[in-house]
Amino acid sequence: MGGCFNMMLNFHLVVILMLAICGVRHRMGMAKAEKLSLESVEGKVYTLDSVREALIRQEDTIVFGLIERAKFPMNSHTYRGGEEIPGFAGSLAEFVVKNTEAVQAKVGRYNNPEENPFFPENLPPSLVPSYPFTQFLYPKAALVNINKSIWKFYFDELLPLFVASGDDGNYAQTAASDLSLLQAISRRIHYGKFVAEVKFRESAQQYEPLIRAEDKEGLMKLLTFESVEEMVRKRVERKAKVFGENVTLNNGDEKNVTYKVDPSVAANLYKNWIIPLTKDVQVEYLLHRLD
Repeated sequence: MGGCFNMMLNFHLVVILMLAICGVRHRMGMAKAEKLSLESVEGKVYTLDSVREALIRQEDTIVFGLIERAKFPMNSHTYRGGEEIPGFAGSLAEFVVKNTEAVQAKVGRYNNPEENPFFPENLPPSLVPSYPFTQFLYPKAALVNINKSIWKFYFDELLPLFVASGDDGNYAQTAASDLSLLQAISRRIHYGKFVAEVKFRESAQQYEPLIRAEDKEGLMKLLTFESVEEMVRKRVERKAKVFGENVTLNNGDEKNVTYKVDPSVAANLYKNWIIPLTKDVQVEYLLHRLD
């Protein structure tokens, strides 16, 4: 029994290392191919257009993340804590996330201001030369991190909406897909800091009185464009249909089209969580913009 458990634990550690390597390669490729980093080859910083392009591209990552997580049933064993891993009180999901973030921190992931760890406490320093990322964000406001809220809604509310009940034993793979989707959602929500900074720089005279008055409601109203939010939800739902359709070769079978993930789940993810929490990040960032 002990030998089997040790084998399983070793497998989990291998998965964590692979995740770290893949994560770094993914970030390097994304930065080069999509120009989503704070600086480009030309040294330009963000504009509203470049931020909008980045947010649209991140929709693809999130939709694919939903599809990947839906491959596995709930596998609730992944989320039980207390006795599964010797010397670790949390769940397997926490174990994977904490250890993966620690490895990724050592290779510089969190030197990029676009990245926000779920467990920032006691992250090890980077062991590799740091890329000179442009410090576009206002330093004190840049510290805003709402990953605890993201963690809670993800496991308590989102997963039950699109993941089938059951247990197939793929706990390490389940935790890996959770981590990938969590990081994509977190990155999208915390992009609100860049949106807020761009808007502040373009219209400081509109924002400064509200910031000095600590008027959260006024800031929220200034940041809210319902027509844009509705367009985003419709686009994400459309992407979920296109990316997630179960393809068949039967002609004339359009009426029986099925999807790997109900497209309404992607739309509701944006409606109920991503869009509201992004605006919360923007407001919190702006409240510290004049510190």
